[in-house]
Amino acid sequence: MENNLKSLRVEKGYSQEELSKKAAISRPYLSEIENDLSSPSITVCLRLAKSLGCDLNQIFLDEL
Repeated sequence: MENNLKSLRVEKGYSQEELSKKAAISRPYLSEIENDLSSPSITVCLRLAKSLGCDLNQIFLDEL
């Protein structure tokens, strides 16, 4: 599942460590999601969106 997660994270000024803590996931798992090596559950998607202050469309559908 292609995503804009890394771009949004960098835009917000978060390191992978900071965002992973905010979203309650491991840093390696966040890296896997950013690099399209893992597809997160809807629960993880919602936590990431909330942590970034955006909606799911911005992470997983919209072009930046």
